[in-house]
Amino acid sequence: MGFKKYVIFSIILIIAVFGYVYSLELGDYNVTLLGYSLVLPVAAWVILPVSLLALVTYLHILFYSLLKYFKERAIKKDHETMISVIKSNLLEKTDVAKFKTKDFRNLSSILSQFKLSVNDSRFTSTDEELNKIVAYVQDIKDGKFVSDKSFKVNETTPLANLNMLNKVNEQIDFAVDVLKKPENFSSNVVRQSFENVLKEKTMTTVKKLYKNIKLDKDLATKLFEKDAANNEFGFTAEEILKIVKDLDYKKDDYLALAKNYESILQPDQIIALFEKLSAELDESTPAYLHVLCEYEMIEKVREIVSVTADTEFTAFKALLDLKEAGKHYDLEAISYK
Repeated sequence: MGFKKYVIFSIILIIAVFGYVYSLELGDYNVTLLGYSLVLPVAAWVILPVSLLALVTYLHILFYSLLKYFKERAIKKDHETMISVIKSNLLEKTDVAKFKTKDFRNLSSILSQFKLSVNDSRFTSTDEELNKIVAYVQDIKDGKFVSDKSFKVNETTPLANLNMLNKVNEQIDFAVDVLKKPENFSSNVVRQSFENVLKEKTMTTVKKLYKNIKLDKDLATKLFEKDAANNEFGFTAEEILKIVKDLDYKKDDYLALAKNYESILQPDQIIALFEKLSAELDESTPAYLHVLCEYEMIEKVREIVSVTADTEFTAFKALLDLKEAGKHYDLEAISYK
């Protein structure tokens, strides 16, 4: 029975009892307490305790109804807050949430120790904003760039970083913009932008941008491969020298550099390049000798190695001795490291 019906029927009962007792014509009854007298019909004295009992039950029902209302309201609020916590977790935010109920506080404490992720299957819920967030996260994980401004992610989070990587992979012009101001972006975004520009833009564009980033050996190798494939607008010897000076190139690195250019550059170009490198960087001398051997400039090789210690460039010296003895070997068959 609802509270409203209970009140109506209890009042009807009180009126019925009052009417019945009053119809008996029992007269009045006087009550004296502490010098005060109160005269009421007997019917009124009969329904007085019934009315008081009804009033107490009304208050009792109202009290617990209010308790139930506030409890349900707290649970509803905590449910909304928990959805917000899940959204923040998916967006890799660290927002602090306050809960009114103990059960939700405990659940929040447990969830805060986990990293939520979405799977490939379609996600649905009654919360449209949560559905949108999950869909966007799935898109980012799938390599798509999410540009919706309502999708707000902390720029320092891995999710935001992945979204930025997706953007440079989708928009080559944005990758160019990244390389114009690399200090505004994370190192892996700058690196991916540079690799994309190497693949999709001309050497003319690359030459305008490569100085803006700090090259490592891997990026330098890719840069030199791009240069070798587009040598018409490629680097000068001075530019290559400046690049390798900033890197901790070893003998093997210079040899790889020589092999990269030897099939592209004209003999006089690559010889001039490595002659210049050898004059300034001792580690590049084996690569210079390699180039000279490739073009059968034996006397020049002999001239260089003749003024070195017996323990230096022994492989090249052995190659010269073999040639003098009339024995010819491919340079790759002899270790010159």
